[in-house]
Amino acid sequence: MQYVLVSSCLLGNPVRYDGRGVSHDNPVLARWREEGWVVVVCPEMAGGMPVPRPPAEIEPAADAAAVLAGRARVVAVSGEDVTAPFVQGAQAALATARKHAIGIAVLKEGSPSCGSGYVYDGYFAGRRQPGVGVTAELLARAGLRVFSEKQWQEAQDCLARLEAADGP
Repeated sequence: MQYVLVSSCLLGNPVRYDGRGVSHDNPVLARWREEGWVVVVCPEMAGGMPVPRPPAEIEPAADAAAVLAGRARVVAVSGEDVTAPFVQGAQAALATARKHAIGIAVLKEGSPSCGSGYVYDGYFAGRRQPGVGVTAELLARAGLRVFSEKQWQEAQDCLARLEAADGP
């Protein structure tokens, strides 16, 4: 079995911007945890952000690729530029994935770090838009398959295919 990178908040750890976690009782996650294959990451904390912290979003009309290229920012609701800790956290998550030869990540949907299907539009109005977070973008560029907490079975199926390809 390969290790799987999982957002810390999905294990119920109180690391989200609002100081809460969002624990999941999915049987796939339960089995991975029981078998010791989960490697936990919170990119925002790894980047030095406190808990709690102001909500942050990728600025309007920009995306994670532009943030990583230095052409866009991640901004807190207070107006503070928090791009550096988001990029540093993404780099730390990638370093962890490489250290453990991880090919799969299950990350918190909607997060400006971890979103894999949608993020918020940068206006702090609760509007979602298709896109990915900074960490999800960096991990995907490095070849990891990134899933959200709504895709446990898809992640398990992908993991099984990777293991079958690796052979005994």
